Amino acid sequence: KMPRPSFRAALSLLVSGVAGSAAPVMLTVAGSDSGGGAGIQADLKACEALGVFGTTALVALTAQNTLGVHAVHPVPAAFVRAQIDAVLGDMGAHAVKTGMLPSEEAIATVAEALDEHAVAIRVIDPVIVAASGDVL
Repeated sequence: KMPRPSFRAALSLLVSGVAGSAAPVMLTVAGSDSGGGAGIQADLKACEALGVFGTTALVALTAQNTLGVHAVHPVPAAFVRAQIDAVLGDMGAHAVKTGMLPSEEAIATVAEALDEHAVAIRVIDPVIVAASGDVL
């Protein structure tokens, strides 16, 4: 069994794998952290730092800060699918990274979309608890 690389390591491999071409594109499918320290916001910061063009599909909005998660609002599955189709149908993605997926319906929707778009490189990060210990 091969060890799984960290998100940062996976991005570094992605960048080195498409050297000489335009910046690699990565789609992150995750929740939004209003405090900016995790979720889509953190993924985009990591992409930017490594020269990867980050695109997004939001699956949930959170009201959170350094003290905890105060509220979670899931995005309807049909809209999650519309975001993924819009990005992958136009720009494509060399890789997709998932984070918080708030329901079984969201998980199934994302998996189906990635299969239909034949996304080969997937980094699955099953986030279910925030750093504060709050369940998402």
